[in-house]
This record gives sequence, C-alpha cells and structure tokens, in this order.
Amino acid sequence: MAMHRHDERCKEIFSLLSEYLNLELPPESCAQIEAHLADCSPCIEFNESLRKTVELCRRYRPSELPEPLGHAARNQLLDAYQTMIAGRKESGV
Repeated sequence: MAMHRHDERCKEIFSLLSEYLNLELPPESCAQIEAHLADCSPCIEFNESLRKTVELCRRYRPSELPEPLGHAARNQLLDAYQTMIAGRKESGV
C-alpha cells in the first residue's frame, strides 16, 4: 500500500466533515466530498470515526448530572495543577 500524503484537499475535506454528516452542505459539495472519500482511505477512516462519535454523542443521555465541584475539591485541583506546572518549569519541560 502506498504512503498517503495529506494534501490541501484532505484538509479541506476534514474541515467540512461535520457539516457533511449533519447534511448542512449543498449537493455539489457533498458530491465532491463523496468523490474524495471514494479514493482516500485516511479520509474514509476519519469520516467513519467522526460519524460514529457524532452518533454516540447524540444517543448519550445522562440520567443524572453530577453536582458541581465543592470549594475544597476545586482548591485541591488548583494546587495539584500549580504543583505540576512548577515541576515542569524546574525540569525544563
């Protein structure tokens, strides 16, 4: 199998896939995307992955929303984040 180079057309297709999956594009644009997808396996895979993700998100219905974080938990997370950032600065990362 030949190596695939993502060219400008692939980038353009990627930028339009959400609108394509939501049927928000004119027929001419859809036809162009479908023609590209017929011959570009990386774009086909990305399209399928995005389509499945959108489908899962649409089906997801949380039965109960979690409570907001309390003040103490928020402070703990902030302290942990600041410690991590300080460690990165010290190690040069």
